[in-house]
Amino acid sequence: MIEATLARLDNMLILDRTNDLSEPDVLYPFALDELLCKRTGEGGPAICHLWRHPRAFVMGMRDSRLPGAASAARWLEAAGYAVAVRNSGGAAVPLDLGVVNLSLILPHAKPNASHFRDDFEHMYGLIAQALAGSGRTVDKGEVKGAFCPGDYDLSINAFKFCGIAQRRQLRAFAVQAFVIAGGSGKDRASLVREFYTRAAEGADPASYPQVTEDSTASLNELAGIGPDAPAVFAEAVKRTIRQRQTEQGMAAAAASLQLPAPDEVREMAKSMRERYSISG
Repeated sequence: MIEATLARLDNMLILDRTNDLSEPDVLYPFALDELLCKRTGEGGPAICHLWRHPRAFVMGMRDSRLPGAASAARWLEAAGYAVAVRNSGGAAVPLDLGVVNLSLILPHAKPNASHFRDDFEHMYGLIAQALAGSGRTVDKGEVKGAFCPGDYDLSINAFKFCGIAQRRQLRAFAVQAFVIAGGSGKDRASLVREFYTRAAEGADPASYPQVTEDSTASLNELAGIGPDAPAVFAEAVKRTIRQRQTEQGMAAAAASLQLPAPDEVREMAKSMRERYSISG
């Protein structure tokens, strides 16, 4: 099953920005995904976009409407976090240099396709294959108590290390994952729990995730990858893709590639910030 989901990697280009920290705006990579997705839908290549951010907290749209979201955002900013709301699904996620973010940007296999679970399977297959050499089994399914919960939580030994969301356009889609590679999963869960304590005061408990600190762990904690876990994981992802690239696929992809200019991405990020604002 995993091999079947990897069949579309033969013409996928890799855009590795994990060591490019020149753009402080955490919405920059989301805006880049948005523009790349549009280009892919217009005939551009499939792309795997890898990136990191040194210190950010990204809310889901439902989080941004919680009664204390604005106050909680100010608390996070005072602690040095860049705060934003993303336009894909999912809930709040903290980002730092131990978290590797992946986006798989692909054209719809068929016109008007809406099989979002099949789209999630592409990401699950890629990550599971990248971690095959660790000797650990990657499971999928919601992990109780984890932040940004969903049917496609990825876990090892019942601890979540990855969440997956999606952004769909008319002719293409982006599947986005955050992978906690290094550092402490417990510390990140504790931060998100405190965010909800502040943001959700007075809200219906059913309207936001009930986060527990013993739900989440990093790949280093779960698989002993080592202190360079983010780089090791990113390289494993790239290796998995490269093993399936073909000469013909790469030639076609390179011929159709047109990266957006940085100013265009920044303008898109500005537009997204205005559109997806925090209530209050």
